[in-house]
Amino acid sequence: MSGPGKKAEAEAATPLKDAVREARIEAAERSAVVVDLRDAEAARLELLNEALDPLFKDIPDEVELFDRGISRGDVPRLWVDVVAHVEMGHDKRQYRFVQDTRYGRAVLEESYEVPAMVQAVTRYVARRLVERERALADDAGGSVAQGVLRSARRRRRWQAIRAFVYGLIVGIGALFALALLNNPAP
Repeated sequence: MSGPGKKAEAEAATPLKDAVREARIEAAERSAVVVDLRDAEAARLELLNEALDPLFKDIPDEVELFDRGISRGDVPRLWVDVVAHVEMGHDKRQYRFVQDTRYGRAVLEESYEVPAMVQAVTRYVARRLVERERALADDAGGSVAQGVLRSARRRRRWQAIRAFVYGLIVGIGALFALALLNNPAP
């Protein structure tokens, strides 16, 4: 009797089906290991993030340079600002503090220790605050470029006023000429 039951048993016992099933189990186990590694990386970054709390509490509220947070992607990262972040090294125990520059990514610090990374981030934050102060001082004191822009604006404004006055004079002259032509002499 070759019914559906015997056919299902024959299909279930093929070596290829067994191999595919085993491959699926192995893939699931590998993906679970990868997820566990990512979770471990994120947990280590959380520890560093908590250690950085006192530093970021000292930054004045009006300074909006820094946007700290952990992104959980293929590579978990602790962002300090838009261009700098901490990620885990290749061995997943070493912290790497990197900054994206126009010339590529620069490694600012590598360490296995949280205090060393806190020091590196503190130095980076201090440098960014000094850069901000200098930029604001240049803006407040009036830089050379701003002086050039002001004089160019002033020059354009006077050119526009001069063109308006010349146009007004030419228009009035044209009206007088038209009036003289339309009124014949007695």
